Amino acid sequence: MDTDLKSIQQARDLINRARAAKERFLEASQEDVDRIVEAMANAGEAAAERLGRLAHEETGFGRPESKRLKNVFATKFLVERMVGMKTVGIIAKRENSTVWDIAMPMGVVAALIPSTNPTSTAMYKAIIAAKARCGIVMSPHPRAVHCTHEALDVVAQAAYKADAPEGLFGCLTEATMPGASELLEHTGTDVILATGGTAMVKAAYSKGKPAYGVGSGNVPVYVDRSANVDKAASDLVYGTSFDWGTLCSTERSIVADYPIKARLVEALKKCRAVFLSESEKDSLRSVVLKNGRLNVEQVGQSPARIAKMAGFKVPRDTRALVAEVSEVGKSEPLSMETLSPILSFYTVDGWQAGCERSIEVLKFGGIGHTLGIHCENEPIIEAFALQKPSMRIVVNTVAALGSVGYTNRLFPAMTLGPGTIGGSITSDNISPMHLLNVKRLAFETSPVGREESARGRHLDTIEARLRARAGNPPAESLALTDERIRTLVGRFRK
Repeated sequence: MDTDLKSIQQARDLINRARAAKERFLEASQEDVDRIVEAMANAGEAAAERLGRLAHEETGFGRPESKRLKNVFATKFLVERMVGMKTVGIIAKRENSTVWDIAMPMGVVAALIPSTNPTSTAMYKAIIAAKARCGIVMSPHPRAVHCTHEALDVVAQAAYKADAPEGLFGCLTEATMPGASELLEHTGTDVILATGGTAMVKAAYSKGKPAYGVGSGNVPVYVDRSANVDKAASDLVYGTSFDWGTLCSTERSIVADYPIKARLVEALKKCRAVFLSESEKDSLRSVVLKNGRLNVEQVGQSPARIAKMAGFKVPRDTRALVAEVSEVGKSEPLSMETLSPILSFYTVDGWQAGCERSIEVLKFGGIGHTLGIHCENEPIIEAFALQKPSMRIVVNTVAALGSVGYTNRLFPAMTLGPGTIGGSITSDNISPMHLLNVKRLAFETSPVGREESARGRHLDTIEARLRARAGNPPAESLALTDERIRTLVGRFRK
């Protein structure tokens, strides 16, 4: 059997196993589910460093220490933030307990896992699926098959030891396009959870299944004249250097308000960001793009390595390459999402101009995803919130980590919906609630005919009172004969 056929058969077998397991998992209580996901989180945290190294070694992307933190975030941090979340049985009673919300798992999840965040995304998706009592089968990126499978196995084995049904979790080890397509199209698949590039997400939506798709980001960060410039610079460099830019929520462009430009440039340099000369920018453009497409070889690489690829040198401890540019779009490759520690730098005069420039950047590959703003002026923050085509606007924080919920109270997630403007059905950070069908039980509060019955009884009372007065009218002109009573009451009834 050739590799494609093996992959297709493996997808079928894993889906069938997951489907049988999720039927058994329907009997689990909330306490059972919470115990299982806690065990998964503990196992993932314990293996975080090893899995981070494994992901780095296999893919060549990013920094092992950053990947370790992402693995902890996707397991222990995630589960701690889910404490108290109800996903089994009656999860809410509303409208004075006349409407009950009842959780039902969607079924078997087909999950696509990216090469840029393979271990953390695998464990995160497995945990939210378990929390929702769903089965899950993963298709790893061909560049990250081993580390993705290993990450899933770590949390799956912990779940099985905690009494999760065997077969609930699966991962293709024969990773081919036909196998991935079979996984997405199989009749046993109930919902697709796709994280990766735009083309992959479009493919997921074309399979005729309910799907959550998340494409690329191209995150601009506006630094206003009211900002804490030193903190803004520190956050910008931390974000773009985190795992060498492999998160799609990583800062990609700085939009600096003119009055603070000079201070911001100096603060960025103190944080070990290097501003490039014109010739270095030209060389860098040829590295970012290769044959008209993003050059994968520069993805998740250190600034020093990228500079070497471009034919120039920067200090070994450089944390970001900054290119001051004026254009956005195909004419300026440095304005695109590079998935590496490269920052484009724009200067504007005033927040309105910053608003417009940020929208330009978002529209060039990252619309709907994430935008950052460093500002102490609340009306300006509000204007950005209302006007920007971005589903996550993070304020005075590291955009790379703020968007995923690490530095704020957004739900901690490795899959971030860009909304319909970004081609997705959701604008949320994906949680277990997105893998639930919520059915409703509703008690009667407005009986049919109640209003008519009450009105009829009221008119009967009026008629009785009128007849009681008929024998003792206050004046001859107001005498209430039977005929007049019938006429009056008849009019009321009409």
